[in-house]
Amino acid sequence: MAATVSLAGKLVVATPVIGDPNFDRTVVLLLEHSDEGAFGLVLNRPTDLDLLDPLPQWYSFAAHPSVVFVGGPVEQERAIALARTRGGAEVEGWNAILGSVGTLDLTAEPDHIGPGVDEIRVFAGYAGWGSQQLEGEIGAGAWFVLEAHPDDVLCAEPEELWTTVIKRQPGNVALFALYPPDPALN
Repeated sequence: MAATVSLAGKLVVATPVIGDPNFDRTVVLLLEHSDEGAFGLVLNRPTDLDLLDPLPQWYSFAAHPSVVFVGGPVEQERAIALARTRGGAEVEGWNAILGSVGTLDLTAEPDHIGPGVDEIRVFAGYAGWGSQQLEGEIGAGAWFVLEAHPDDVLCAEPEELWTTVIKRQPGNVALFALYPPDPALN
């Protein structure tokens, strides 16, 4: 079997045939992808939980909206942060994923990371796939694999992200942005 071409740093965007309410109209940034499986964060599922409640020390860094996001259905008690750094700054506990955006170790003290972090977003849980599971779902038409823009990760209007990402695609993919949330009501 050929080695998996990594999709880390790409978006997987749910198509209307996804069939799983956990992922309906989701935009997932893949953080890791290998022969063993894939791991990512849903970028467009904000909660009502203000970041000030669970992580007050990070609140001043929070991107708008400053709430915790549902990163996926797996291990929702686990917090994962994505952060944008300033102008190539080196930040302790930060690992690049997409340009100036990467994961940030939340166990670090905000005062110790220096002025290099511009803003963060915190996710509860993650989306995970076993070996070849994501490839099978992509092959079945459940996901579009699309290029990510750094602005997608910390966008101010996450509820619009699915439509925004789909609309900017070339060709017939852009037409899916017009797909109604409930086709039965069309």
